[in-house]
Amino acid sequence: MDPPLARVGLNEQQIKEKGIRAKLAEMPMENIARAKEKGETTGMLKIFIDADTDKILGATFLGTGADELIHTVIDQMYAGASYKVLRDAVHIHPTVSELLPTMLEDLKDLE
Repeated sequence: MDPPLARVGLNEQQIKEKGIRAKLAEMPMENIARAKEKGETTGMLKIFIDADTDKILGATFLGTGADELIHTVIDQMYAGASYKVLRDAVHIHPTVSELLPTMLEDLKDLE
């Protein structure tokens, strides 16, 4: 699939159906420098966080590098880590993953 689609854990609809209080971090690919450099700005990154435990519930990525980027989230979920570990990490520039900490600084309530 081009652009790649990658998903792990729960998606937005599943979280709402289960009635989980959650927060959302999102970033359109058009705001990511690496995507602009490659001329591949179609897509969106979304990460869902449990509002009570700070653990990552899931992520859905559509866009350049999504198939590689998803592994960063999978590792944190398997470790049972707070999203703050990923938020406070330093990622290599220039990559799509360097925007994960930035997007996790601006969580919004999932409504």
